[in-house]
Amino acid sequence: MRKVLTIASLLLLALGTGCASLGMGGDSKQKVVYHINSDDQKLLKAALGNIQNHINAVCAKGDVCAEKLDLRVVMHGNGLELLKVAKDDQDFKSKIDNLKMQGTSFKVCGNTLKSKNLDADKDLYDVKKSDIVPSGVAELAFLQQKGFSYVKP
Repeated sequence: MRKVLTIASLLLLALGTGCASLGMGGDSKQKVVYHINSDDQKLLKAALGNIQNHINAVCAKGDVCAEKLDLRVVMHGNGLELLKVAKDDQDFKSKIDNLKMQGTSFKVCGNTLKSKNLDADKDLYDVKKSDIVPSGVAELAFLQQKGFSYVKP
């Protein structure tokens, strides 16, 4: 009986911790990183929709979303196609602008820029120097180490 109570207590503790870390208990801020490394335009469009749906679920209208959600998108490899397409596609451009206005930050892999010989200013949509990270994969690991939940659309 004692063993059953111990196991039940541990399960309740784990459940409570899991809910709190998901922002379902208390006032904790969700920290989430979306990993983009595909050049499939249907997947990229769906990923932008997933991100907007995530924001809608966490941030009620009128809320200051930054108080509830720290959402980042990390792109590397073929994932830079998202910002290449947005350069000339008004729909992608509009979705990215809207997500940025809601506090989403988009991070670009510096290694990919070099290996694909891309110029962020000329070849990609709306990339500032502060948006470029040395390595997209290392950035993903760094953010997970800081407690960001990992999402791969």
